Parts: sequence; C-alpha cells; structure tokens
Amino acid sequence: MLITGARVLVGSGTYLENGAVLIDGESIVAVGPRDQIEDQAPADVPRTDTSGTILPGLIDAHVHLCFDGGADPVATLEASTDEVLLQDMRARAEQLVHTGVTTVRDLGDRNGLALRLDSEIADGRTPGPRIVSAGTPLTTVGGHCHFLGGEVSGEAQVRELVRRNVAAGAGVIKAMVTGGGLTKDGPKSFESQFSAEELAALVDEAHKAGVPVAAHAHGADGIATAVEAGVDTIEHCTWMTATGLDLRQDILKQIVDRSLSVCPVVSPHWAMLPKFFGEERAAAMFDLVRQMAAAGVPLIAGTDAGVQRAGFDGLVAALGFYAHLGLPNSTILDMATSQAAAALGLAETTGRIAPGYRADLLLIDGDPLADLGALQSVQAVLAAGRPHAPSGAASSWGRDTRSALGREWTSR
Repeated sequence: MLITGARVLVGSGTYLENGAVLIDGESIVAVGPRDQIEDQAPADVPRTDTSGTILPGLIDAHVHLCFDGGADPVATLEASTDEVLLQDMRARAEQLVHTGVTTVRDLGDRNGLALRLDSEIADGRTPGPRIVSAGTPLTTVGGHCHFLGGEVSGEAQVRELVRRNVAAGAGVIKAMVTGGGLTKDGPKSFESQFSAEELAALVDEAHKAGVPVAAHAHGADGIATAVEAGVDTIEHCTWMTATGLDLRQDILKQIVDRSLSVCPVVSPHWAMLPKFFGEERAAAMFDLVRQMAAAGVPLIAGTDAGVQRAGFDGLVAALGFYAHLGLPNSTILDMATSQAAAALGLAETTGRIAPGYRADLLLIDGDPLADLGALQSVQAVLAAGRPHAPSGAASSWGRDTRSALGREWTSR
C-alpha cells in the first residue's frame, strides 16, 4: 500500500511536506518525498492520497479494558461472566482503534482476558490496538483492586504471581503500591500497601524475566518506595499525603536522573476536576504535573479508560490537559507516540513513521502541530497494517480511503 499526504510527521515536531509512506504487510518499508517513494512502489500497489496529515498511531499507556467506564465499573465487572466481559472488551478495543489508538497498555485484568483479546487482535479475528497487558495486578490482601484476583502476601507469593503473569504472556507487571479510589473497602489513595522488601522482590523477579514494572502510586511515601525499588513507570504520581500534596524534590530528582516515565493518567473529563476537588486543590494538582514536566520528567499519555466515566474514546480530550498546562503540541504528540512507545519497551517497533517499524498510522484532516483538535478528524487508521476507517469519518476523502483500504486488506 502507498499512502501519500500533504504532510507526514517523521520526528518530534517535524513534518515531511508532500510525503509518502510505503507499506508491505504489517511493516513500513519506505518513507520519503512523494515522487521518490512513488517511484519505488510497484505499479499495482493500492494507492491512497490525503490532503491532511499522516502521523504515528496513538498510544494510550493506561487503560482497563475489563471496566466499562460507567458510574460503578467494579459492580458491572463482578456481575459479568468472563465470556460476556470478553465480548464487551472486544467492543472497547474496536472503539479505541477507531479513535486512532493503535497500542494500549492494559494495567489491570481479570483471568487473562486482555491477553486473550490481544491474541485475537494479533490474528486479525478482532479489530483493535495491540495490547501490552499486565495480566493480574499485584496487590496486598484486601488491597486496591483485590477483586481482580491478585492478592499476595510476602516475598514468596509476590514472586510467584509475577512468574505466573510472565508465563501467561504479560508484557508489563502492575504493582498496586498505594490504595486507590476505585476500591471502596481498601486503603486510601495516599496509603502504602507493599513493604519495601516485597516491592524490591517484585521488581527483581520482573526484571529477571525482562519485563518492566508499572507502579500505581498516589501517595508520596509510595512513590518514594517505588522509585527506590527500581520500577520503570509510575502511574498517577499525585504526591498525596494524609493532609494534602507533597512533591518531594529529592525523589523528583531521582525520577529525572533515572529517566523514569510518569503517566499522570488524565481523565478525558479533567476540566471537571475543580468541581469535584475545589478550585484550589485542583489547581495544585495540575501544577504538580506542570512542575514534573518542567523538571524534565518523561511524561506519557494515559486515560485510565474504563474507570468511572472514562470511556474508550477520550485520549484526544485528555491530551488537551497538557495543552492547558502550556506544553507545546509537539511535546504532547510525543507523549502519545514515541515517548509512550519507549516507556512500554516498544521504541524499536512503534511510535514513529520509519522503515522497519510497524505500520501503525493515523490519517487525519488538519495539522495537529497547529491544533490538537485535528486529531479528532480521523479518516483512517492502520494498526499493524490492518485498515480501520470509522463509519463517521467525514469527507469524500474518508470514504475513498475506506474503499481503498478495504480492497488492500481483502486482497491479502
């Protein structure tokens, strides 16, 4: 397949004007000026042109496909059988890919369903993004998300569950280092769960298997323990204490020095937070993210899709939070593409448009470096070379592209 466009995002804030991308199967084989790549393309290859932008497929680094995004996702989960739940997860995966998301990191699953779904997607049986799944998240007895089945106590049980997750195919290990609001009967969000020794054992076992660790950590104490243990990413990182917020500069320096990625996990409805927390507290929470960005913390984009009122079509809305903080659009796009890919251990396979990379592409109207809202004008998506064109894609170009992509896929 040959896709040509007015602009191709080939680097951080860098467009190739009047460019082209040549795809063979799941991979990008060539990127460059339109006339040069057209000369390389076989005469009979399907061709599609857009007056808009071709950019890497988006990455949502924090989702929960087993939750429905409703008012009480835990109750819905517990009322569902695994087969019903898997069917619902298929629909959520399709919704994600239709909004331009070609990779997700699922950080909390029940009975390996996200791993089953990823296998279906990889085989082409189900439309959706690639899923980097944590499998069963580790928590303490009665701890945050204990209902997902990952309760452990002591270093031996911690190591055993890590080994089981890795054996099942997990691409990341999730540690519930602190409590969380989703678990009504569990520790408070600022309260730590694992001992330093248990968390060190968890990280050691995961790293021996070559798998990174994502630490759910709201509390300042938990963040410090997670950093000391050597986790790879920190989720939420809200610096909570029993009395307020406390961004610890010594821990922040360690995060920067170790290049630990932080996923602030921003809800698509972030603009409503002042109504829930009050103007002053919400402003303080927003400022913590601003301070981390200014300090040089590698931030990555994630939405917590699946938790209360966080749907699976909200990544672009969540990215607006970072524009609100004053981050440039080029940086925000990196957070949802190349920087997120690096944090997920996928820097050599996705997050960029370059030869040898997976054909994970998003085709849109408009210029997202000038206006992030252009990301909502999805015309077509390619995930590992498989075409997905939302039925609501606007313009005749969108319809023509769906037709061309459909011919290409059915000819394989």
